[in-house]
Amino acid sequence: MKTIFGIIALSLFYSSAMAQNIEGVWRYMDDKTGEAKGLVKIEQQVDGTYAGKVLKATPRQGYTPKEFCTNCPAPYTNQPIIGMQVISNLKSVDQVNYTDGKILDPVSGKIYKLKGKLNVSGKKLFLRGYMGVSAVGRSQTWLRVE
Repeated sequence: MKTIFGIIALSLFYSSAMAQNIEGVWRYMDDKTGEAKGLVKIEQQVDGTYAGKVLKATPRQGYTPKEFCTNCPAPYTNQPIIGMQVISNLKSVDQVNYTDGKILDPVSGKIYKLKGKLNVSGKKLFLRGYMGVSAVGRSQTWLRVE
């Protein structure tokens, strides 16, 4: 009886963990210092892809966040960073892997290809921005805001 109960409890745990997706508010971290840089809200679009908008930039010691995307290409040029869509067209491969997206770095003004992976608990999102091939790029771990 304990074995059956354990199997049921375990399957409920895994099904709830796998039911997660990337929708929600995420704290993005500096990949060099590990400090929080701000918040992005990711939502599913009508076409089934995911997009993310900047909700907040976090000031850090010795760093004042930029207010406007001065180095960005059109249509982002000189637009406010807060409220800006920085993730677009991210597609779900399954409930864990995401691919074929784009991410804008408002500091450098560069747009990168984007792929991601959600951990089993649904609390960490591993993102990889790159140009050309995925091996040449940067990775970040974002944390879900509860």
